[in-house]
Amino acid sequence: MKLSLNKGTSFLLNPMSRKKKTCQLTVIFAFRKRCLLVFCYICINKPIDDTTMTIKHLLLCGLLLTPIMGCAQQTETSNEVIKTIMERRSVRRYLDRPVEHEKLALLAKCGINAPSGMNSQPWEVRVVENKTWVDGLTTIYRKLNPEAVKRDAHFKTLFRNAPNVIVIATPKDGSGKIEAGLLGENILLAAQSLGLGTCCLGGPLRFMKDTPEAQPYIQQLNIPADYDIDYLIAVGYPDEQPDAKPRIESKIQFLK
Repeated sequence: MKLSLNKGTSFLLNPMSRKKKTCQLTVIFAFRKRCLLVFCYICINKPIDDTTMTIKHLLLCGLLLTPIMGCAQQTETSNEVIKTIMERRSVRRYLDRPVEHEKLALLAKCGINAPSGMNSQPWEVRVVENKTWVDGLTTIYRKLNPEAVKRDAHFKTLFRNAPNVIVIATPKDGSGKIEAGLLGENILLAAQSLGLGTCCLGGPLRFMKDTPEAQPYIQQLNIPADYDIDYLIAVGYPDEQPDAKPRIESKIQFLK
């Protein structure tokens, strides 16, 4: 097999070929078990004009530099973990379709596999599949906040319109806050990989804690008395694809 550039020059992909050609390629280079083909121009057997040489040089530079320049981008798009992290978004519009129990159970399992200090696992996780629980709190919110509901043309539920909710609680003594964050990120990324949307919620939780009518719903969660709810995660099948928000990369510094 060969790739011809012009009448006087051919790139041979088989370095063992004995056929007469005006140039030949050397195929090289393995880095950490990943082989990259680097094409090096070795010789030119007959004179060529400057224009042809310039074209050859540009093509050769492209062949040499493309794998190097595209390395970071290739890693970002080919590594499934990195791809999932980069594509995750906060979703606030969901389809009227509850998430299957098996997927919710998997999200919770991924969550509790987060690291924790001394393997203390200082969390309590509640996965809400009960539509009556979601609708009941939503009804209370509608009654007490009619203007806020009117402002949201897509309002469906108190939980950013999601059909399901995951509740994260940690000890009231303040321990477990870092672990709760790690647990939540596991859930968000696992959900993204399963084609689900998520959104971390603080506002609905404040409403639940501050509203007397909502207390029976909190009690249904069966959270231990010495634990407090830190945040909620809305979960569902997304009905939107939000664009990524700009990230402030200047906040990253390296000490070398």
